[in-house]
Amino acid sequence: MPVIGLCVYLVVLALQRGVELWHAAHNERRLAAAGAVPHGDAHYPWIVLLHVLSPVSLIVEVVGFGARPDHLWPGWLTVWLLAQALRYWAVVTLGERWTARIWVLPSAPLVRRGPYRWLAHPNYVAVIAEFVAAPMMFGAWRTAVLFSVLNAWALTIRIRTERRALATAAHRE
Repeated sequence: MPVIGLCVYLVVLALQRGVELWHAAHNERRLAAAGAVPHGDAHYPWIVLLHVLSPVSLIVEVVGFGARPDHLWPGWLTVWLLAQALRYWAVVTLGERWTARIWVLPSAPLVRRGPYRWLAHPNYVAVIAEFVAAPMMFGAWRTAVLFSVLNAWALTIRIRTERRALATAAHRE
């Protein structure tokens, strides 16, 4: 049973990420045409690698090491679903400005509606929750710990880069 659940999760994850990357590329073309500038391309491949290796690690832990969900798995599924809701709320709120990379449109003010009223980085909060909840749904605590630590490192770099990019754009106005 855990392997079937894992397969369903991996298909959903692959579909989500595929649609998100398509949507991001579409928005990047629009942003570039409007004069937006990309930032932080040096760290982006590391983030991609992290997001690719996390499900691989999950597969290894479930199939190879026999990780199994415990009685808390419905709670972890709920956390994962809430993370999806938060992430897509952030995506919808940013609209054409949402991308997987950091793009700054110099003339545009910061978004302060939707989840951005309360959180500076709601998408990142959702990703943090995903890196914990998804593996824990399957009892893969090693993957949850390892990739949460790696994600914390990656987000530290990304948020610092994003803040610098936004500050630079604010000085140009």
